[in-house]
Amino acid sequence: MKLRGALGGLNLLIEASDTPGMVAQALAERAAMLAQKVTVELATDADPQVIETVFAAVRAAGGELGRVRGARDTSAKTITEAPAPVVRTVAPVAEEARPDDSTRTEIVQHGLRAGFRGEYRGSVVVLGDVNPGAELVAAGDVIVMGALRGVVHAGADGRSDAIVYARPIASAQIRIASALARSADDNSLEAMRRMHERPEAELARLQDGVIQIESYQSQRS
Repeated sequence: MKLRGALGGLNLLIEASDTPGMVAQALAERAAMLAQKVTVELATDADPQVIETVFAAVRAAGGELGRVRGARDTSAKTITEAPAPVVRTVAPVAEEARPDDSTRTEIVQHGLRAGFRGEYRGSVVVLGDVNPGAELVAAGDVIVMGALRGVVHAGADGRSDAIVYARPIASAQIRIASALARSADDNSLEAMRRMHERPEAELARLQDGVIQIESYQSQRS
């Protein structure tokens, strides 16, 4: 993690090697610096709990969260939007795409509603809920800082170590690489109950070719 002053605030860079404990300790020692506008940048794929740790530290210090930015990407994209519902499509990966495209993390600054479809060359972080009828396809991880109720496909290029993270995962269907998991009809009430209670972070990943969804904290223990 790196902190640097910027015009009108502070920039905080999250790096791949950062852990929640390391970041929490470092920010506690620099709490006074966080009492201003803080822009968060992701150098590459990041532990979702690290992002939440940063958010909590800034709020606790009385600071203001600015934008969250992924790795800078100068490659061309085509985005099309329909007035209602909103539909955004990122152009497919061209064959000449740079080999490090899969390490990029793109940030969606808001929740997603029905009709949204996004395709991403690397990982994607959504700063809100993903509602039913929305769809995300990513070559890397799918990280949702709110509830996930839409359809997602992580590791769409075959990456079996990709993850899906949300608070909670209440989606009717998720894919990781070539594996598919669907929720049973009798799980719908359970999913609604989990969403209305205190949301618990959940993580889905492949184990022996099968998608397993567990509490994020239990997977870390």
